[in-house]
Amino acid sequence: MEQPQYLERIGLFIDGANVYAAAKRLGWNFDHRKILEHFASMGRLYNAFYYTAVPTPVDDKQKRFIDALTYMGYTVRTRTLRENTDEHGDTHRRANLDIEIVTDLLTTAGLYDTAVLLTGDGDFERPVEALRLRGKRVVVASIPEMTSYELRNAADEYVDLKDIRASVERPGYRLPSEGGTGNRSEGRFEPRPFYVSSALDSEDDG
Repeated sequence: MEQPQYLERIGLFIDGANVYAAAKRLGWNFDHRKILEHFASMGRLYNAFYYTAVPTPVDDKQKRFIDALTYMGYTVRTRTLRENTDEHGDTHRRANLDIEIVTDLLTTAGLYDTAVLLTGDGDFERPVEALRLRGKRVVVASIPEMTSYELRNAADEYVDLKDIRASVERPGYRLPSEGGTGNRSEGRFEPRPFYVSSALDSEDDG
């Protein structure tokens, strides 16, 4: 009797602010349903997590966006935006969800074989190394100009989102390209964890 083929268990983890920043850099938008389907095709999807910041109170567009992601099958993690004033006296609204991402990566590691991490943030280098020490395969997906060298080097595989554009683009929802913006420290890109009130909100109608 032929044994059933083992399907690799996939865990998908999406840094929403980082992915939106990549979309702005590229000038075209992502379809989150297509992203889910594309990476789920690698095996058997265990779960898909999406991390995003939210204002207080949550506005209607953001609520619809979160509801749409949940309907697609994502587990959505949120953190409330907080205002910070920089050394120049400028006020920014920020929320950092790194802790939530790392917590889910590590606490659910027994439920997946491969973690697909959509971010380019170098802060995830050590968690990725820890997962590989536990025998997990880690795939990082982003765009090269927004991916730290250390994170890319730590992963088992790197996927350039430009290479899978045909599979993950949302046609008709283009964004103005930013060109080359971002923070750099010691030659490494540091994505800023700003709130996304994005054109991604249009996901709720598809």
